[in-house]
Amino acid sequence: MIPALATLLVFQLLGEVTVLATAAPVPGPVVGLALLLATLALRPAWLDAIKPTAQGLLQHLSLLFVPAGVGVMQHLQRLGDEALAIGVALVVSTLAGLAVSAWTMVWLMRWQARREGQSP
Repeated sequence: MIPALATLLVFQLLGEVTVLATAAPVPGPVVGLALLLATLALRPAWLDAIKPTAQGLLQHLSLLFVPAGVGVMQHLQRLGDEALAIGVALVVSTLAGLAVSAWTMVWLMRWQARREGQSP
């Protein structure tokens, strides 16, 4: 478990270093996760070593939302003051997410249909 956790943390560190070195507008952990995905695609055997630890972390993922909930409770007045802006942002981002998901689904369905049509 410790080596697998160390591996996950090393990839997060690599992501942070990459973002700092390139000034990319992406969070370091996201880059680290992409690097881990690429590594696992190249070396699938590593998946067996990392999977149990990753699943254990995912089982307790809800605990990571406790600090965010506490932060929300401490800033209720500010949330009330900016409720309109927050509400508009939530609605617009939800609609944008739905639109992009629908577009992606349509594109993938057309791509799959073309791919099946070209099959011998």
